[in-house]
Amino acid sequence: MDTKKILQAVLILSLFFCRASYAKKEPAKKENAPAATESLSTGIDTNDFYNSKHHWYDIKEAKNVINFEPNQPRYNVKQVKEIADNVLLYQKDNGGWPKNYDMQAILTKDQTEKVVASKSNLVTTFDNCTTYSHIKYLAKAYQLLKDEKYKDAAMKGIDFTLSAQYPNGGWPQYYPLQKNYSREITFNDDAMTGVMAMLKDIIIDNEPYYSIVDKGHRDKIKTAYDKGLDCIFKCQIIDNGKLTGWCQQHDANTLAPAMARKYELPSICNREGTTVVLFLMSIDKPSKEVINSVQAAIKWFDDSKIRGIRVDEFNTPPFQTPLRLLKTDRRVVEDNNAPPIWARFYELQTHKPLFSNRQSERLYSMAEVDRERRAYGWYTYDPQKALDAYPAWQKKWAPQQDVLKK
Repeated sequence: MDTKKILQAVLILSLFFCRASYAKKEPAKKENAPAATESLSTGIDTNDFYNSKHHWYDIKEAKNVINFEPNQPRYNVKQVKEIADNVLLYQKDNGGWPKNYDMQAILTKDQTEKVVASKSNLVTTFDNCTTYSHIKYLAKAYQLLKDEKYKDAAMKGIDFTLSAQYPNGGWPQYYPLQKNYSREITFNDDAMTGVMAMLKDIIIDNEPYYSIVDKGHRDKIKTAYDKGLDCIFKCQIIDNGKLTGWCQQHDANTLAPAMARKYELPSICNREGTTVVLFLMSIDKPSKEVINSVQAAIKWFDDSKIRGIRVDEFNTPPFQTPLRLLKTDRRVVEDNNAPPIWARFYELQTHKPLFSNRQSERLYSMAEVDRERRAYGWYTYDPQKALDAYPAWQKKWAPQQDVLKK
């Protein structure tokens, strides 16, 4: 395989850490292939936990209650009880989970005591595939082990998730709410779509491992799911008179595109938009609102594709940042044979690819970005997944309107 193809594969894989039921994503480093039927002999797929595991080992997090030890031992995926007990260990008193720990790590006595002592510290989140992935694992663990403690913890997590929803149907990144951008409705890192996928698994797709959910909860979940769908529709950005995509964060009150981290400016965000579209496309017998939303986003993806460039990653002398040690850098190069690529962010109104640094300045090329921030995923191939899925979806659900037909 030539260098260009290797790079493209790495870039694609690096953006797909979570495995949600609405999109068949491959995690960046797949630890185990999920069995067709999960069992005690095969174990339960743990790839949903990859994003948090990756952050624990690879990115320095000053707020972590515990950090990993050198050569930290890990449970095998088949050790379902041990992993499920770890998931219980990390669950906070309010029913949610903190992010950026490895659920398969075999903890020392000191690490365990620190995690237990932090249970009342309610820094709980849906970021980095957190909470909804833990609920799913516990539901599956109960199905296999029939231990009520896993069922009770999963239901407590569901109650936490329902309590975190805004009246307008959106979910913040953290709950209880924090005094920063994480209060906004969050599509980044699949926070809202991950929650919505879990609710869909329960009351639309009737996944058997969610048979633990009683009718009273199912009624509440159906209401939450419907409100969540309505919020997705209302957040979809109308720009220059046309319905386009979504931002990473939307204002919790006005639903307008909102600022996230200092280098994540209000914009149309194609990585997050892809995840939303793939979720909407997974809905059987979609409503008119779902169809209109998908059609508009697909047209936007097609209109916003960039041709004739690729992103090269190359080795450099080590460069220490506050979060990690960088050993590579990235640059955009011209290549007429490169497949379509998309900017992660497009400026509102102008639709120019948008970049920034930690000072929030508006930049219009990755070359202007500081070395430390060039490690961020400024470009993405994600929309191609939605475009590839569109023809079959369109023929089935919108046969009279092909928005890609020239």
